[in-house]
Amino acid sequence: MVETRLQGLAPQAAADTTLLVLGSFPGVASLQVQQYYGHPRNQFWRLLGQALDLPLAECTYPERLALLRSARVGLWDVITTTQRRGSLDSQIRAPIGSDLSGLLNRLPALRVIAFHGGTAARLGLRQLGGLAVNYRILALPSSSPAYTLPFDDKLVAWREIAVQLNHG
Repeated sequence: MVETRLQGLAPQAAADTTLLVLGSFPGVASLQVQQYYGHPRNQFWRLLGQALDLPLAECTYPERLALLRSARVGLWDVITTTQRRGSLDSQIRAPIGSDLSGLLNRLPALRVIAFHGGTAARLGLRQLGGLAVNYRILALPSSSPAYTLPFDDKLVAWREIAVQLNHG
């Protein structure tokens, strides 16, 4: 039996984006609601909100996107389409990478790229190749509930976003 190809979400970024957060591919709950990090137990909005001092966790999804836009933060994934059962990155099969270089060409103010999770970092750095030297690159721990690192330990790493954004 051939698995259906899953389609990811559209990039959320504007020309003045200075920080781009790249995940691997949306989980089942996120695809169902068509929202980045739509699973209620995913810690993404809490981590990013605390790292940037924004009330993201308390907001509706449209409000979150508006706050990110005003903070010049963009979101996307390194995989555009794939086959996968469930939500785990380890189940990703036959991924097709996103057009990262095409997006970066439309983001002249971009300074920092934060990969969200190990799969995103591994695939994203491979896709960027030599373009990576033009940006500050961060590899952040996954906000997924499946990744059991304590929240406070994740937050220490995520706070590096603000440090990099304020660095020159």
